[in-house]
This record gives sequence, C-alpha cells and structure tokens, in this order.
Amino acid sequence: YGADFGFIGFYITRPAVRGKGYGIQVWRAAMARLAGRNVGLDGVIDQQENYRKSGFRTAWNNIRYEGVPRATGIPDGMTLTDARRIPFDQLAAYDRRFFPAERDAFLASWIGLPDRTSLAAVRDGELRGFAAIRPCSGASRIGPLYAASPEIAAALLSGLAATVPGAPVAIDIPDINAPSVRLAEELGLTPSFEAARMYTGPVPEMDLPGLYAVTSLELG
Repeated sequence: YGADFGFIGFYITRPAVRGKGYGIQVWRAAMARLAGRNVGLDGVIDQQENYRKSGFRTAWNNIRYEGVPRATGIPDGMTLTDARRIPFDQLAAYDRRFFPAERDAFLASWIGLPDRTSLAAVRDGELRGFAAIRPCSGASRIGPLYAASPEIAAALLSGLAATVPGAPVAIDIPDINAPSVRLAEELGLTPSFEAARMYTGPVPEMDLPGLYAVTSLELG
C-alpha cells in the first residue's frame, strides 16, 4: 500500500511440501519486497513468537465473532444506503481514516464485485458509517465495519446480516475497541478465533474508536 506501508497474509505452504524451506523462502521474498515500509500482519497464536523474532510487535488482538446476530433498528435520522451510491471520493476519504494508507483501487474492487453488498450510514448528508459483506465458506464475512457509534455499527451489521437471513456471519473485531466487543456479545455473536495485529514499526494513526471490524485478516 503506497510507499510507506505493507501487509502480509496467507503465509502458508501446502501440507505435502512442508518442511522443505519453501515457506521461509516466500516469507523472505515478501519482506524484501516490503523493505523500508512499516509492515503489518495478523499473527495466529502459534506463530506470534516467530513474528517477534522477525521484528514484529503486537498492537492488539483481532477476535473473530460469529453467529446469527439479533436484528436491530436504525437510529433516528439515519439512512442506510448502498455504498456504491456514495460519491467514491467521499467514501475513499472516509476509508482513509481507518486504514494506514490510501487504497482507492482496492476499495473500488472490494465493494464493486458482484457478490458483495456494502452499506453506508448517512445522517444530514454526512457519512457516519460504512460496512461490507462477502460470501465465504461457512459464515459470511463482514468487513470493514466503520461507525461513529455502537448504534450505527449495530444498524449496519444488522442490515448486512439481513442479506443472508438466518445464516451466520463473522466479523474480526479489534479488542482495543471495547464497545465493539460489547456490541458483538449483545447481538449474540460468540468468539471463535483470534490473531494478533502486529507491526514492524509504530502503530499507525487511525480512528480506532470508529473501527468496529477490520477489512480482512489476510489483507489488513
């Protein structure tokens, strides 16, 4: 992402060829490509010590919550609309508050694919929240989820869950956002997985109170 930030994910080798050094070769090539940048990753518990040896430090834990959420209402004066109807420059500027680098091309693809649904929360013409859902084996994934309040986050989550009625959804929540953790529990979701968000450099400046769910553990 740009000249100053990078992210590593899907660090995996097929079982039949493990133990041959291919994984570490891929890792070294990836780190060499990202040299000079602050690099982020979401490290599973078993590998966190190895990542620390490579210079990564833990910033927080991303906890995956899953289940069929309870439905909630929309706050007074708030409208939920298809995020693709929002002027893209406005949506991209909003996304930039919650991510360490500009990623307009990625964002356009993320919300534009035919299997995606994205919602924006708008009040008095101002963008107050944004979220997207994508199909996945098992629970559909919701991410990112940005919101100015827990009530707005709940409305977005409920609105997206309604597109897969009765089916489970999963969201990856930064545990430093305590209201987001409480919201997931209040909606009946339960934790199923966690990974440490780690960086080689300083923790990037982001609107963490408004970050209710990260986009993807593999992509940042």
